[in-house]
Amino acid sequence: MTLWNGSFPFYPDTNACFPFDTRWAIIISVFLSLLATFIIILPGIRGRGRLFWFLRVVMGLFVGAVVLTIQFTRDWETGWVTANTSYKSFSHTLVSADIGLHIGLAGVNVTLVGNPVNQVNETINYNEHFAWSFDADYDHSYGEGLEKGLPSPILYVAEKFTTQSPCSVHRQYRISGHYASLTLWMAFCTWLISILLFSMPILLYGGYMLLLTAALMLFSLLFFFTARNTPKCPIQFGPASLKTDYGGSFWLTLTTGLLCLLLGLGVIILNSMQPEKLKLVFNLDEGKGEEEVWDKFYLSAEPSSSAQDVLMVPLGELCEVTATQL
Repeated sequence: MTLWNGSFPFYPDTNACFPFDTRWAIIISVFLSLLATFIIILPGIRGRGRLFWFLRVVMGLFVGAVVLTIQFTRDWETGWVTANTSYKSFSHTLVSADIGLHIGLAGVNVTLVGNPVNQVNETINYNEHFAWSFDADYDHSYGEGLEKGLPSPILYVAEKFTTQSPCSVHRQYRISGHYASLTLWMAFCTWLISILLFSMPILLYGGYMLLLTAALMLFSLLFFFTARNTPKCPIQFGPASLKTDYGGSFWLTLTTGLLCLLLGLGVIILNSMQPEKLKLVFNLDEGKGEEEVWDKFYLSAEPSSSAQDVLMVPLGELCEVTATQL
């Protein structure tokens, strides 16, 4: 059945602006709440260590928030093009619109915004998400888009990533996204371990965990890079071509990974060359640190001049002693 001059009808629920993922809001709210809590207790930190303590808190929360948030972002790879294109199936009516492609680890978003928004007696402002995660079927999402009668430019772009498309990019993007997501979850775990080690404090191993966090984040970029550089079919809208490039999430991951790398190397170098300055940064009293934790298990065997001192010897060296009264 066709309506509206032989074209398929558009249902009112297909219009959608670019969504704000509620998971982003939850993650940001949690980390901002933690930051506010630490700011409240900041006046209780005495001396010059207050600034170093605050910087450590900010850096730690920033890295954790980034590693969690980029799991759900949809702008690892983005592209826009402005073109005059057909709007409805079986219709020769052209509209001027901005067409955007946003690729994330779990799927793609295709955006269609009219220029101007109101054209052909309709509001052209669409955003559709097509997922390829383990619990989602990309081809099924694309089929639902066909049934709803989505605009032709959205279906044309989404078709490039189907399993039956001659472009053959669906498998590369899907596998690369899964491995990149798994690597980032591992990076989040190593970040948690580094926070625990720094609070104990075992500074050297905390630096090693920061280096491991940086390595995992950079490996996630490598996984996505392999999919980004696979041959792609051209996405043409008349003379205009939709081309994509690395998006904000990619560069944010790279920046955060390099930051963790520098911080981890800084901790390791200071621990070996100038441990006093490292203890100052972590608000440790001079003479205290991870070395003193282990030194507590060793007791001095030197005799004391005090009559109340007791000579301590290892348990394995105890032997029977015959006392002779003089």
